[in-house]
Formats: sequence, C-alpha cells, structure tokens
Amino acid sequence: MAKKEFKAESKRLLEMMINSIYTQREIFLRELISNASDAIDKIYYKALSDEGLVFNKEDYYIKVTADKATRTLTIEDSGIGMTQEELENNLGIIAKSGSLAFKKENEAQDGHNIIGQFGVGFYSSFMVADDVTVVSKALGSAEAFKWESKGADGYTIEPYEKDTVGTIVTLKIKENTEDDQYDEYLEEYRLKSIIKKYSDFIRFPIKMDVKEQKPKEGAEGEFEEIVQEQTVNSMVPIWRKNKNELTAEDYDNFYAEKRYGFDKPLKHIHISADGAVVYNAILFIPENTPFDYYTKEYEKGLELYSNGVLIMNKCGDLLPDYFSFVKGMVDSEDLSLNISREMLQHDRQLTLIAKNIKNKVKGQLQSLLKDERDKYELFYKSFGRQLKFGVYNDYGMHKDTLQDLLMFHTSKEKKLVTLDEYVSGMPEDQKFIYYASGESIERIEKLPQTEMVSDKGFEILYFTDDIDEFAIKMIQSYKEKEFKSVSSGDLGIEADAADKPTEAEENENKELFEAMKGILSGKVKNVKASKRLKTHPVCLSTEGELTIEMEKILKSMPNGGQEVEADKVLEINIHHEVFQSLKAASDKDQEKLALYTHLLYNQALLIEGLQVNDPVQFTNDICKIMV
Repeated sequence: MAKKEFKAESKRLLEMMINSIYTQREIFLRELISNASDAIDKIYYKALSDEGLVFNKEDYYIKVTADKATRTLTIEDSGIGMTQEELENNLGIIAKSGSLAFKKENEAQDGHNIIGQFGVGFYSSFMVADDVTVVSKALGSAEAFKWESKGADGYTIEPYEKDTVGTIVTLKIKENTEDDQYDEYLEEYRLKSIIKKYSDFIRFPIKMDVKEQKPKEGAEGEFEEIVQEQTVNSMVPIWRKNKNELTAEDYDNFYAEKRYGFDKPLKHIHISADGAVVYNAILFIPENTPFDYYTKEYEKGLELYSNGVLIMNKCGDLLPDYFSFVKGMVDSEDLSLNISREMLQHDRQLTLIAKNIKNKVKGQLQSLLKDERDKYELFYKSFGRQLKFGVYNDYGMHKDTLQDLLMFHTSKEKKLVTLDEYVSGMPEDQKFIYYASGESIERIEKLPQTEMVSDKGFEILYFTDDIDEFAIKMIQSYKEKEFKSVSSGDLGIEADAADKPTEAEENENKELFEAMKGILSGKVKNVKASKRLKTHPVCLSTEGELTIEMEKILKSMPNGGQEVEADKVLEINIHHEVFQSLKAASDKDQEKLALYTHLLYNQALLIEGLQVNDPVQFTNDICKIMV
C-alpha cells in the first residue's frame, strides 16, 4: 500500500498548525467531537429531503473511549460516515472542509447547524498523537475504509471491515516528556472535564465508560468498582430553553456551575436575538467585586460559543470596558471565525452583538435603578467606580451612555442620589451643580468652602472617589447645568451684604493682602478677602480647571508629575477675629505678619489634606505665638 503525500502547502500548514495555531492542546477533543456531531447532523439534513431515510435522534451518539494499556483514545460516532473519495478529499487536503461544503449545499434547508467549517480541526489530533487512524463507512455504502497518518510525512487509505455506518477516530497518544504530560488525555476525569468545558451542549449524547464505586451485594460495608456507560454532556443549553420554563434558581445554578463568581448575581439578562444577527446570550450582573477586579490581572470578556461549542473563554470584544463586570456567555452561528476557531474575526456580526449587549446591560441597570433601588445601590457600591472610569476614559466619549447611572452622596439627602434627582431638586435661582471633593464625607462636611453654598440652601454633591472629579470634568454639564467646585474662585453666588467685603474694605486691605502675597511668593497666586467664609478664618480656593483635590491625586500616582500645581488663592475672612491680629501685625510688626501669614497658609493646607512643606518650621511657628 503506497503512502500518499500531502500537498506541499498542506504539509507546511499542518506543521504550522500543530506547533502554533492552537494555544491549548486540550481543544483537539473539542474538534473531534464537533466533527462527530457534524456527521450526525448531516444525516438529519439528508432525512429532510429523503423520504426513505428516517432520523431517530435516540439512535445517534458519540462515544469516547480511553485505553491506557495501548495508549489509545477513540472517538466514535454513528454519523454519516465517509467514502474513500471523501476521506481523500476531506483528510488528504488540509483546510478543505467537508462540513463547510455540505453546509453550502444545504443552506436552503432548515435544520441543525454544522459546527465544523474550517477543515483543520481534525489535524489538531497530531498535537497529542503520534499516529491517527480513521475508519469510516458511509451511509448507503457497502464498503468501509481506513485512513492513517503519522503527521506531515503523508497518509494511507485502504479498504477495511466495519459493519455499521459511522466513523471511528483512534489516536495513539504520545509518550510523556520532561515538559509535557500526555497521560492526562487517557484519564477519565480529565476527558470528562474537557468535554464538560467545550462540548457540554453538543446536541447528541457523548458517552463514556465511567468507573464507579457501588455497595457490594451481600457484603455490608464493602464496595466494588463497576464500569457503566454514561452520558457526560448535558446536551440542551439553558440559553436555548424557553424563558418561561426557567426560574431564577435555574439562572443562579447556571451562574454557579459556570463559576462566574462565588456570589449570587443581582440580575440576569436572557437574550434571544433573531434579526440582523442571530444569537443567544445569558448575562449576569454580579453583586460583589472579584478580588482582582481593579488590577491589571483581571481579564474581561464573555464566553463565546458557536452552535453550542465553546470557542473562547474570554471574548473581550463583546463588552465595553465600562461594563467589564458583566459575566456570561454568547452563542451564535453567525460569527466569522478563523481556521483555528480560537481567534475571532472583527466583523459586522460581532459589532452588532456587542452593541446590542451594551444596550441591554444599560437598560437592565436603568431598570434596576428605577425599580429595585436597593439592589442597584449594592451594585453601585461594587462597580460604580468602573462606571466613572468609563465616563473619564476616551475623552468622555461614553458620557451620554453612563451619566444617568452615576450616583453620589450629597449634603442634604445623606444618601446616594443620581444627577437627574439632584437637578430635579434644584431651586430656580441655582445656576450650577455644586460639588466638593475629599477623602470622606466626614471631611467634606467640615470644609470651610461649603459654608456659603450650604447657607444658600443649595445641595452639594460629595466626591470621595479619586476618579469623581476627573469624570465630572468630562461631563462638563448635565441638563444645561454646569458643574462647579465649592473651591472655585467664582461660585456664581451673590454674597449676603453682611458677609460681602465692601469696596472701602477691599481698598483698605489691598496693601495688606499684597504684602501677604509677597510673603507666600510661589505658593499662592493671590491673597484676597473671602466672600464665602462665615465662621472659618481661612481657606484655599482655586482658579482654572485644576483643583486642589485633582492636584493631590495626580501627585499620588506612580508617574504623577510632582510639578503639577493648582492655582491656589488664599482667602481670608475679614470678619473673623484673627483678621484683626493680621491688621495689627501689618501696622506694627512685619515679622509677626510673616509668622501669621505662614500659619494661616499652613492651616489652609491642612484643611485641604495637603502636606505642610516644612513641618518643623510649622511647629516652631506655633510655639512662637504661645510665648
């Protein structure tokens, strides 16, 4: 029997595929089972047009058998089989797919979908096997044939004896090496786990002989090992069931079985789309943050299936970064995959699915916010920070998608409110959405800068996350109301006559403030009488877009520029007793004026949570006023 060589290009493709196309060896079993499923599907297709052919689903199966003694792994199916010519064409020319050709011939017929369309999956067997044998008998044929190959050197085809229609693929598993343990592909538990992972939802039963311990008859307390044939796949995926048949418990169990998280999901989204692109999806909104969620190690993405066969564990292209917390899966027959099934082509179908998923997730979050506020706040506690990052990233491109999902604590409500709720409660004379930034609500409530805004009866948003102010800078305005920090140089509020410095007072103190500005040269942009302070003697405000809180955050970053500085203004409450001491020092003692100026400046820094430049000098200055 003469050995036939693969064509030159096929030989190179086989070598490349075995060594580099597939990233995980275990997927060889997925490919062979998918091919076996295709073979059964082809009989189903033929039965649709051939009245003499009856398709009884119970008669069809896939059998996986491991033999450690001979180091062989066998995948047998009762499908349509192959003739000698089909063995030659489908297995002799790499990347020519019999399944793809069959699908094109039968596109007009309804029925089961053909999984294997790429023509190279079969050859993944050589990643784990030294020798591959295929024995097949085609439907309607009296003859059977055996195809055999040891890899890139070629193959043989010869007549063979086989009584039943179908195909048997036998792999001679490689011996172990120092780096690779091939024995695992002969272990029952390992084979079951691979089948469960990739092929659990194949439509036909995948059978294995499974060892079990059972009580021994007539011998109490003793057990015996028996071998029973079992179906190891579930066959019917939950996402293809009617939603009306499923309960919340069914979805929770699926979430747990797929190990999407150790928590229970807050909400699930079951999608059955039948439009421009056909797909099914089950998505989950978790309650708790994964331990590595806010680290570089976290990998977003949904499980991607093609006709019930797992293609990718994490398909990141299906989720925008700001919804990276979503868990779940997508199953579609419309996606274009490359020859290895592992890498997704960026095509229109993928874009449509991703867009639809984004809209569905946003809609579910809005529904949760509206109808189940407690659940939404639980979600927001875990993932609100990610939504804010989404607003900030890409120069605010996604702000319209996300801004209605944001929530903040406020000075009035003492609870989380949305931007819409804030704006709806604004008095008519309030021009801006006011916010204050700080490390905690408690610290923000003590900020001197909040006095004037609060006394006007205006609500203040409390920003306690380091991303908050950066995100708001991207939004800029909400429902035609601009955001304004309580530390802004101009609050857009007319001060009460009693608090507002008169023109005479400003002229009278102009020289004093100029002197203080000179003393703090390089530290502040200006010193002025405050229109916002009522009970506090001093505070810092800012001019320009960069606020003090933003300066602190930028400087705390590993690569943050230490030269980043907000344009600070030292504001003095001229109605506070301390101001009288300043005036007295200005008239009589310039050294004391410098002492008081530095003390007030450092006091303002501490209020803001900023570091005092020279703590030793600061403590010495305090001691000076005590003696």
